[in-house]
Amino acid sequence: MKRHISNLLIAVFVVGSAIGLLAKKKEEPLATLNFVVVRDENGEPVRNAAVVLHPVDEDGTQSRGGLELKTNPDGKTSYDGVPYGTLRIQVLARGFQTYGEDFQINQPSQEITIKLKRPTKQYTIYNDTSKSQNNNSPSQPSSPPDKKPQN
Repeated sequence: MKRHISNLLIAVFVVGSAIGLLAKKKEEPLATLNFVVVRDENGEPVRNAAVVLHPVDEDGTQSRGGLELKTNPDGKTSYDGVPYGTLRIQVLARGFQTYGEDFQINQPSQEITIKLKRPTKQYTIYNDTSKSQNNNSPSQPSSPPDKKPQN
């Protein structure tokens, strides 16, 4: 009886080991990502920035959902257990341009530094006619300066 139980335990151990090896082969590698978010103009850390992670599939389609992290006062945040592959990273912070880029995650530990820029002045090709017209009415082309409008 002891021999039967012993053989049974050995068989369970062998089967369990084989299943464990198969499971390890099918496990996808996971990475630890460390983020540092700084100001582009002076390298100072940006606290409370939202770092949003979105997996991207082979054809470039972003998956639904995602994960949002917040930076600490040193501009740092991290996340363990990110699967290898393409990851779309977006960073949002008050007073800065939104940042977005795709990264290849392909090593056990990666540090990603993101430099946020202040918004730049925006230019328009249209004349500013809001000073001479009521803001509630649609914009009308102005008359040429040498002709007076007819009533």
